[in-house]
Amino acid sequence: MMLKKIKMNQLLDYYGTLLTEKQRKICEYYYHLDLSLQEIAQLENISRSAVHDMLKRVSNELNEYEEKLHLLENENKREEIYLKLEKYDDSKIHQYINKLRNI
Repeated sequence: MMLKKIKMNQLLDYYGTLLTEKQRKICEYYYHLDLSLQEIAQLENISRSAVHDMLKRVSNELNEYEEKLHLLENENKREEIYLKLEKYDDSKIHQYINKLRNI
């Protein structure tokens, strides 16, 4: 479950702006603030079932965006390459890696 929340937080970082304000708010409650479905339902004055359904829909949407755009996957691949390059003892390489990470 923890890995799913980590992945969802990463997907929200990349694609969260594509969600509605209400979807973002409920995701923030659940994934960032770690509130229960019941707590979110009370805050939003909706049913627990509605919260569950929205989280499931949002999860599916975010995964579809990632399947099509691969932003998170590509970032993870780049990070792996950076880590491999950092093993080389060359200050010039380290400067370029730092520049790339800051872009």
